[in-house]
Parts: sequence; C-alpha cells; structure tokens
Amino acid sequence: MYDVTRRQLMHLGVGAAGAAMLSGLPVPARAEDQTLALYNGQHRPPVEALVAAFTAATGIAVVTRNGNSAQLASQLIEEGANSPADVFWSEESPSLVAIAEKGLLAPLQAETLKQIPAKYAARDGAWIGAGARSRVVVYNKSMIEESALPKTVLDFAGEAWADKVAFAPNSGAFQQQVVAVSLLKGRDVALAWLKGLRQHGRIYNSDSAAVEAVEGGDIAVALSNNYYWYALEQELGPDNMNSALYFIGQGDPGTLITVSGAGVLKTSKKAEAAQRFVAFMVSAEGQAAIVGAIAEYPLRPGVVSPFPLKPFDQLDPAPLTPADLGDAAEALALLREADLA
Repeated sequence: MYDVTRRQLMHLGVGAAGAAMLSGLPVPARAEDQTLALYNGQHRPPVEALVAAFTAATGIAVVTRNGNSAQLASQLIEEGANSPADVFWSEESPSLVAIAEKGLLAPLQAETLKQIPAKYAARDGAWIGAGARSRVVVYNKSMIEESALPKTVLDFAGEAWADKVAFAPNSGAFQQQVVAVSLLKGRDVALAWLKGLRQHGRIYNSDSAAVEAVEGGDIAVALSNNYYWYALEQELGPDNMNSALYFIGQGDPGTLITVSGAGVLKTSKKAEAAQRFVAFMVSAEGQAAIVGAIAEYPLRPGVVSPFPLKPFDQLDPAPLTPADLGDAAEALALLREADLA
C-alpha cells in the first residue's frame, strides 16, 4: 500500500477538505455549511436585501431574529456568554454602545473599519455604522409655509406651536436628539425643551405615525427621521404628497445625523464568518444593497442612494458623532423628569 502525502492528494484533486480528512487534520468549515445568527433591530427591507446579497456572494446563510434594538441589546446582556448570536445589527447606535460597554463585542477588523469615515464607528472599533439618517421636520404644505418654520428645533416647544407639533418620545432617534440638545445647549435647556413639547406638542407612538399624521392633515409638523417621509412618498407617489421635508441645518440639533450599525459578538462560534458579514455591510456591494432598500445615506464614499436625498454634504448637521451620543441613558433620565417616560 502506497503512502499518499497531503501534497499528492491536492495534486490528484482531492482538495483541502478531503486531504484534511484523510490526513487526520481538522476539516475547515465550508461557507455553505455555515449559518450565522443575526440579532436584528433594524428595519427589515435593508436587512433582507443585505442578507440576500451576502448569501449570494459567500454561500453563508443567515438566520435573523428581529426585534426592537433596545430590547435585543437587553437580551444580549442577559444571555451573556450563552448567547447564540453572532452579529447584532441595531437601528440605533446607543444599543451598540450599551452592549459594547458590557464587553460583549469583539474588535472589528482594521480593514473593515477603513471602509467608512472613522466618526461613524466606535472609537475603539467595537462597532461600525452601516447607514445614516438625518433628523428632519416634516410639515404639511397646506397648513404652514416653509418660511414660517423656525431656525432651531428648540422653538417648537413654545406656546406659538401649541398643538401643531407631533413627536415620538419613545423613538430611539428622538432620544438621541434629546442627548444632542443636552450636549450642545445644556441639560437645563434640554429638560425645558422636553417639558415644552409635553405641554404644547402632541405625542405619537412612532416617528412613522407622526409623519402619517402630518401627511393626512391631522397636525402641521412632525419631528422625525428623513426615511419615514421617503417611505410614504414611495407609497403615495411624489405628485400626491401633501407634506415636505425641512432641514434646519446650521449645526442645530434639529438636523442630527444618527446611524444604524453592527458589531460581532465576542462569544460567536463563527467569528470569521461574522466578521465577513460586517465587512460586507460596508463594502460597495453591501452599501448599495442597504441604501437601495431604505432612504438612508450610504457611509462608504462613492456609493449613491437611488432616493432623491438632500446631498449629505449640504445638511450642515449638529457637530456630534454617534459615539458622542453614547448609550442615550441621559435622554431616558430627562424624559422621566419631563413626565414623558
């Protein structure tokens, strides 16, 4: 009987896996044999688009557990080392910050972090932004003129806007806006703003419900994210829209950039594939898949959204990064003090 070496097996076409089996070495996992567990708090259309593109490109399947970002973050913290999750994709960066602070995220690969501007990722490389959105003012064109809208989001809490402003205090993006007001204007100003909104504004369960109320003529103005308006425009058609977007700009917290993003769980048993998934998110192909399904801004230079977004470099947003906003715990404290939580 001949002694067949590993090199001879490769030469004969047995392949790496077959050679490993016959030589008693560990068998490397094939991409098609791997399935990643994704905990997802992001809207489903961009996730489904990215997962489909990733699986087509790599052969790696992805099973998704969908839920609220903050709730999934709490679940990950509770599960700890026993979590089955490989990747966490959050609609809001504070949920990523929360689990990173618990030491649950593995550092992302340096090459992955290079794909987008550093200000849209964790300072220590634990998570990375996958898409950006802007806080905006949605207004009903028949109820108010754009020229009558204020130059700062703080003015919407005044008596002049009584029963004209819709807002969603349980929205993660609104809570980040609260943090932005506190950081830029001071805690006392943020608390007064919230109390003014509670007294004069109208509370809705979600940003999307607030935008729909403005479009339907139930209220004049809503504080929201840009993509909820674009989703409605896509449904109704541009020529049928009763509402429009107003960007305050001028570094005001009314135009705040927030991100959705992802990180790899430190306890993942499929770390290499999980890192590959996050790397794909910020690749040109991955970014195109994401922004083709939702009106978020791509974070990778050179990728263009198919939606008619206001150019990113013209937003003049609040001078804060997602990392500056932290885990938004301060927002929850302020909301409780203002009797909004």
